Amino acid sequence: MEQPNWWILVICAFIPLVTGAIWYNPAVFGKAWLSNAGITIEHARAGNKLKIFGFTYLFSLFAAYMLALFSVHQSSIIQLFLGDPALLDSTSAISQFVNEALTTYGDRHRTFSHGIIHGLELGLMLGLPMIGIHSLFERRSFKYILIHVGYWMITFAIMGAIICVYF
Repeated sequence: MEQPNWWILVICAFIPLVTGAIWYNPAVFGKAWLSNAGITIEHARAGNKLKIFGFTYLFSLFAAYMLALFSVHQSSIIQLFLGDPALLDSTSAISQFVNEALTTYGDRHRTFSHGIIHGLELGLMLGLPMIGIHSLFERRSFKYILIHVGYWMITFAIMGAIICVYF
């Protein structure tokens, strides 16, 4: 069984910080975000940077892990037998089945475009409900929702593409 490249998740967890620096820049959607969030640029720049960026990175690491489980379908066959000790025994039927399946189908759907599709799906089908529900209760505008969902769709598409190929 080929081991996943865990470093890819560590690297991909920086992508939300990079895309966020671009997406929320005043020249892109930053002014619209500030206006719809009801905050000033001074307020946005204030705060404990270590806490903000540290937790952003940690949460992004969680997201990268979930993207790997969602977009790399080969992980599903391993998950099917994960709790079974026979998976670790190279002579067991389960281990041989998993290894044969991964040898035969290990490269299936491991493309940038496949990862992009899954990233867009997660951004839309998970990001929209989560951001949308909170935003509705906070009485935020539809534009506010679109700004954040758009960010996550682009961010997850980039992360998904890289994870799908290199994880």
